[in-house]
Amino acid sequence: MKTVKSIPFTPPVVAVLLAIGLFFLGGILNPGFVNPDQAINIVRLSAFLGIIAAGQTLVILSGGEGIDLSIGAVVTLAAILTFRINDGQNSLVLWALAVVLAVGAAIGFSNGLGIALLKIPPLVMTLGMAGVVQGLLLAITQGILEGDTAPIMSRLIARPLFLGIPGVIFIWLVLAALIWLLLERTTYGKQLFGIGVNRVTSRLSGVRVPVVVVLTYTLSGLLAAFGGFMLLGFTGTVFLNLGGPFLFPTVAAVVVGGTALAGGKGSYFGTMAGALVLTLLTSLLTTMQLPEAFSQIILGVTLLVLISVYGRQRGLRQ
Repeated sequence: MKTVKSIPFTPPVVAVLLAIGLFFLGGILNPGFVNPDQAINIVRLSAFLGIIAAGQTLVILSGGEGIDLSIGAVVTLAAILTFRINDGQNSLVLWALAVVLAVGAAIGFSNGLGIALLKIPPLVMTLGMAGVVQGLLLAITQGILEGDTAPIMSRLIARPLFLGIPGVIFIWLVLAALIWLLLERTTYGKQLFGIGVNRVTSRLSGVRVPVVVVLTYTLSGLLAAFGGFMLLGFTGTVFLNLGGPFLFPTVAAVVVGGTALAGGKGSYFGTMAGALVLTLLTSLLTTMQLPEAFSQIILGVTLLVLISVYGRQRGLRQ
């Protein structure tokens, strides 16, 4: 009992416990659900959502009603650009990655300028940018997606790399460590939490709030582009709405992981746990073989309940 009482029930811990509970619930619903291969597959699928949600975590932490609605469009754009640039050639993979990261960062930078300097509300700015990106995709491709996925991408990202664990999981862990260092060991991280709590106080304390906001949205665009690159390594193909289904789950993963929508409180480890919860929920609904409509309703209601609980239980927040 003393050990249980000593456990800090912060949102990330609660989310991890919930994920474990959902995993074993899957074993009750389907006896073949609980096994090492399935566990690795769940984490692999969670990794793609977790990587894409990394930038969303930074944006929400920044406060100011910040949510990046352009993430889905950037993911799609990055995947299509990678598909077209490397055209199945391993030698062009790094060049494709450099291009998509630059494009994603440029889109995020534009979002940040509009929000910080032109005072456009984040929802309006990022939603408008999503429309611009989608329009550009249609205009440039004319609906015809030419190219191919380099074999090395599938080998390093989707397939087992070491001890049966896919490469994307190792990449996710490295990214998590980098984001932890960024948030906890840099001036930018301290300032990000500061402006999330109170931008006026931060400004009076000498923080250049517009610079932090622009940098945050730039990182969001860059990380979304990286997520699109990684996603292509898993799917091996592209379509015009590849990143669309990830938009709402990125917000949900951040909030389920305990990051306050108002900003200033949270962590990327919470987002990682939230991604696991969402992936397990989706897998459970698939295991139950429910019609798609009912699955979507149950998933939506469950997320609303979880988000409402986190919103009311302030004691759970970091």
